[in-house]
Amino acid sequence: MKMIRQIGSVTAMNLRSMPQRLGTSLVIVIGIAGVVAVLVSVLAMSTGMLRTMSNAGRDDRAIVLRNGSAAEASSALTLDAARLIADATGIKRDADGKPILSSESMRVLTAYKKEDGAEVNITIRGVGPKAAALRPELKIVEGRMFEPALAEIIVGKAANKQFRGFNVGDKIKTRGANWTVVGIYTTGDAHESELMTDVEALNAADRRGGYQSVTVQLESARAFAAFKDALTSNPALSVDVWREREYYEQQSKMMGRMITIVAYVVGGIMAIGAVFSALNTMYSAVSARVREIATLRALGFGATAMVMSVLVEAVLLALIGGAIGAALAWLFFNGNTVSTTTGVAGHLVFDLVVSPALIIVGIVWACSIGLVGGLFPAIRAARLPVATALRAV
Repeated sequence: MKMIRQIGSVTAMNLRSMPQRLGTSLVIVIGIAGVVAVLVSVLAMSTGMLRTMSNAGRDDRAIVLRNGSAAEASSALTLDAARLIADATGIKRDADGKPILSSESMRVLTAYKKEDGAEVNITIRGVGPKAAALRPELKIVEGRMFEPALAEIIVGKAANKQFRGFNVGDKIKTRGANWTVVGIYTTGDAHESELMTDVEALNAADRRGGYQSVTVQLESARAFAAFKDALTSNPALSVDVWREREYYEQQSKMMGRMITIVAYVVGGIMAIGAVFSALNTMYSAVSARVREIATLRALGFGATAMVMSVLVEAVLLALIGGAIGAALAWLFFNGNTVSTTTGVAGHLVFDLVVSPALIIVGIVWACSIGLVGGLFPAIRAARLPVATALRAV
């Protein structure tokens, strides 16, 4: 109990003297705020991308690709394969008994960013006549749905926001066709980064047959195993079957991991600088309080109280810096729309997400920097020879 009272008294005395060291204290606060702001803002990119990709999938939908294909862009399915997939067990059917699925093709289109005119590749997705029933989250927010077999196209809201020439009424020229934008749609997921049209119109423009994937609505999430077994055991097919959610999570995993690594590498480098800044500041604080510390030691205050008072000051300053950095990241980056290349093909447009979990990560980093930066100055304060310190000027 005596030790706790000593720690409380010395720490309170130390904190009351902080305004006299405002300049040096701000060095720690600003340095750590910068570390946390950068770390959280970069991690917000990974979080936003993963959230957008995972929202594109549902457990009661499945996607079928050619065996061994890493993604839809590298897959190819024949017309016969698509018909066999449509006959498989486990697929939900409409009131007319027709399977709810979409045989789909993709191609890459060159687009230009509104902000700087940069050239990027985005995806045109050809979808089947049951696409609206398959994806009820798809809503037309401007214009109308495309008509089958016509050179009409609808543009995702995210793509419309990011790229030029994608407004209703605009013409998009590709090899083999001149498309008219007739609508803007929203899905709340990765498909908002794409353009959609009738799959047969897209195949006709490209002068090719077959598809790249087939996405199906299952009778229920539990029907996935039976559906997968029916396809993988069919000797006439050579396909991979994924739950839709798992497929999109897999597609985003590598990019998300890379962004996370970059965030921690950059944050780590900055954190090292912040640690040295904290060390220098706290050593200066201890040096300025040499006589005060020696007097307290002579009065019977233990070394532990000295250590804890220095550590509390360092962690408190780090905590303030971490809170400021996290607040800045949230204020300037949360909800910002960016685009990046992914394994799905083309560009993915998504919003940065500064989540509560990321804020906690930033605060933990800040406190860790404060602890490391304050540890050695705290040990120096505890080991300071009393007689020598009392003779100091």
